[in-house]
Amino acid sequence: MAFRSAVITFPGSNCDRDMADALEKVSGTAPHRVWHGDHDLPEGLDFIALPGGFSYGDYLRCGAIASRSPVMQAVIAAAEKGVPVLGVCNGFQVLTESGLLPGALLRNSVIRFVCRDATLKVENAQSLFTSGYEAGQEIVIPVAHHDGNYFADDETLDRLEGEGRVAFRYVENVNGSARSIAGVLNAAGNVLGMMPHPERAIETAHGGTDGRALFESAIKGLIGA
Repeated sequence: MAFRSAVITFPGSNCDRDMADALEKVSGTAPHRVWHGDHDLPEGLDFIALPGGFSYGDYLRCGAIASRSPVMQAVIAAAEKGVPVLGVCNGFQVLTESGLLPGALLRNSVIRFVCRDATLKVENAQSLFTSGYEAGQEIVIPVAHHDGNYFADDETLDRLEGEGRVAFRYVENVNGSARSIAGVLNAAGNVLGMMPHPERAIETAHGGTDGRALFESAIKGLIGA
């Protein structure tokens, strides 16, 4: 059974090709490339990815304009039907701005662009995206962002913690995120937003392969590959 995925491209996306390449290399099937102005998604998708970049030049708030793109209504509808959605970096910002995930991504506390490898702790190893890891496992994934400081009110943070919806946490908090949160899940567990870039860590040529298990987990969970 072929794995059917899609990568959404917004004006200003710059990691869409990286994401598409990662999905193809891990699944063996090239993803559909979908433009933000499209009103519909291809039928029968198993997986949707919102890539990193600077959609609409990060005007207003990062991801705010992209979250109103025509295609996002279809993405939201698919997520509500249970289709897995992964948002990385700018994609995470779009997910919060569209209401698919709680919280917001603020400017880094260090007030500068952070581009480096980051060590993450796997907090939830039972989700569709993280079952290929062990709880408490430390992995190294690159980060590259200026507005990756995850914020939510204490009540929301307590709920995320209590419901096991914190997927990843920074071992060294590189951007000031509340409770060192690097990635969060929605209540149903089929939407993951994270600032680090797993698509940049799928083969040794990248300097590490710790991101590969995220894609393998999702593919195995969806089609049993």
